[in-house]
Amino acid sequence: MSVNVTFHIDFASPNCYMSHKLIPGIEDRTGVKFDYFPVLLGGIFKLTNNQAPFVTYKDVKNKPEYNRLEMMRFVRDHGLSNFQMNSHFPINTVPLMRAAIVAEMDGMLTEYVDGVMEDMWENNLNMGDPETIAKAFTDHGWDADHFMKRIQDQDVKDTLIANTSQSAESGVFGCPSFFVGEEMFFGKDRMDAVEREIIRQQG
Repeated sequence: MSVNVTFHIDFASPNCYMSHKLIPGIEDRTGVKFDYFPVLLGGIFKLTNNQAPFVTYKDVKNKPEYNRLEMMRFVRDHGLSNFQMNSHFPINTVPLMRAAIVAEMDGMLTEYVDGVMEDMWENNLNMGDPETIAKAFTDHGWDADHFMKRIQDQDVKDTLIANTSQSAESGVFGCPSFFVGEEMFFGKDRMDAVEREIIRQQG
């Protein structure tokens, strides 16, 4: 049977990058295509009274250090050798996520996500800076002027707001989050469970 899988994504999270890198393998093994759903993680935090882990655990002895260790183990175990923590983190991704809406409208969301993920989590670019964003887009061969103009348009802003609200209303409290049908999974560490659920629903 047909299985719908949706990935609620914001470039702000390195865990979204890591999940994104594992998705092609799952798609190949299951024959199921993931649908990417751009949201604003900061907006989800506000709607759900949540906070980023680096805020939540900053004063907890040993927890931030362990979180970093766990991340690097994940990187090692999955061969994500190009990953590097962005030195500009945390980054305001509002322009990037609005541009994701534009890319989706223009039928190039897959290419866009691949490129921006690399810029953020491999090339260490400050993707919160408008000039850096425009140059990165141009370097990818995209029409930077088109993107930078469109992200100011109300329909683009409204779509991202609607996506974010819909995400929170559906049960999401952070990213990366996945829905396999109506079954929700949170975090990069649930990718195996996502794959098992896809197979289960395929019957």
